Amino acid sequence: MAMGNAGAAADGLVAGRYRLQDVVHREVNCVCWYAEDIEYARPRLVTQTQLPADEGAESARRTVARILRVSDSVGLLRPAGVATVIDVVEEAGAVWTVVEWIDGMPLGELLNQQGAFHHVRAARIGLDILDVLEAAHGEGVVHGELSLGQVFVRDQGGVVLTGFGLAGTVPPVRLGAPLYAAPEQARGGPGGPAADLWALGALLYTMTEGRPPFRDRGRPEATFKAIERLPLRTPVKAGPLARTVQGLLRKSPGERITAPVVREALARVVSDDQEGVQHTVTTSRLSLGHLVGGDRGSRRAGRLALVGAAVVAVAVTVTALATAGDGAPEDSSAGRASASRTPADADGPSVPPIRSSEPAAPSPSGSPSASPSPSAPGGLPDGFRVYDAPEGFSVALPDGWEPVSTRREDRAYRVVFGTEDDPRSLAVTYSASAGADPVAVWRDDVEPGLQRRSGYDRLGGITATTYQGYEAADMEWLVDAQGTRVRTFGRGFLLGGGRSFSLRWTTPAEDWTGAGNQRVLRTVLDTFRPSSS
Repeated sequence: MAMGNAGAAADGLVAGRYRLQDVVHREVNCVCWYAEDIEYARPRLVTQTQLPADEGAESARRTVARILRVSDSVGLLRPAGVATVIDVVEEAGAVWTVVEWIDGMPLGELLNQQGAFHHVRAARIGLDILDVLEAAHGEGVVHGELSLGQVFVRDQGGVVLTGFGLAGTVPPVRLGAPLYAAPEQARGGPGGPAADLWALGALLYTMTEGRPPFRDRGRPEATFKAIERLPLRTPVKAGPLARTVQGLLRKSPGERITAPVVREALARVVSDDQEGVQHTVTTSRLSLGHLVGGDRGSRRAGRLALVGAAVVAVAVTVTALATAGDGAPEDSSAGRASASRTPADADGPSVPPIRSSEPAAPSPSGSPSASPSPSAPGGLPDGFRVYDAPEGFSVALPDGWEPVSTRREDRAYRVVFGTEDDPRSLAVTYSASAGADPVAVWRDDVEPGLQRRSGYDRLGGITATTYQGYEAADMEWLVDAQGTRVRTFGRGFLLGGGRSFSLRWTTPAEDWTGAGNQRVLRTVLDTFRPSSS
């Protein structure tokens, strides 16, 4: 279903009212114009979005109505961050969205003029974008079309987003800017909040690297296929933003880092300066008239200035959760803990304590999810007792279970529980040097070590979840241990302030689905508590 930019030209009239003047920014199927509202003699921004050639009149009307409705609702939530829509018109095979003039510059044009941004400046813009997206997502609204042309950077700081309401109005889930489509959109599926986070990651990548994460293949279909299938080009200029960008640009929506994790990482980059000083670099204020050229552009120099000063600061790297791969040497200086190599002794992502009694998200592969923990031992299933560990946590264990190995290192420890006559085990790992992304820990820090073990096979994906209010990630795998095929469920969660816990439950694979095994695992997840200290 081919689409292309309609043949609009300068001095043309849209809806008999908006006189097109100059192109402000151009993307695939989307052109943003400077225009004059001749009815009120005021400047406007008019975005021309080309519709598919076979789009019917009724569908076009629904598109117009959706843009008005969604833009109004999001604008009420973040009035300073969302462009005020004046009018939406369907004309000449395109939707024309008219918004109030924005004192600023499209992010794409800003990059064209100034080149790649310092990572601190990119993080500031990313936080501003995230503010708007989170407000929209909280009301069930997805942007779905986020790109360089939909983000305007204000002269005096902050951003304004345009383009709300376009996504999902016509059969192509994404109408414009295929370079910023998430893989699930590239496959033709709907774009949820995770797709907006992907687009945010792609924008951060472009701001710091000076190029998008994937190359434009000339045709949207070819570009979509590349996004869906090709690996990400590793960011080399993003500095401490690199891990955040990579976490946002994971192919699977379930594995992408969540908005709170992104916020924490970006805020660190903005606020942390090793010298304690915020450095600035003064830049000239170029008018948009210099971009579009001509006498008309020169007359508008005052109201179309670029963002002035670029903020440069030294930021703190987003660190990984302090864990290591199974059976691999561990660095105590990094706060990693390990125990003796039993079949259950594959240490995993750090896991944080339970903060509230809200249920956790479902676990993968049919494993039990954490439900509200009993408030007293009287609420425990028969055959369990609460073990209060001197290391700083408590958990309900089957009668007779005790610590079988304990290892302590600087700012970390690990305790393995079990009995001599039971092949199952529980490993609890604590670290005070955790990073901001539990999914990345399983994938980047733990799995490489597991892959060296005999018969390693991960079951499903690494799933981002919550564990009673905390950011968490789940992973399951099989390995061969002393002639037995064993299966492990791991959950890592973040307590905040660099602290984390991980829980690993390991049992012979043939016994995994047994009611007794699932009962113990569910009880462990329900009752684990870190100490208040």
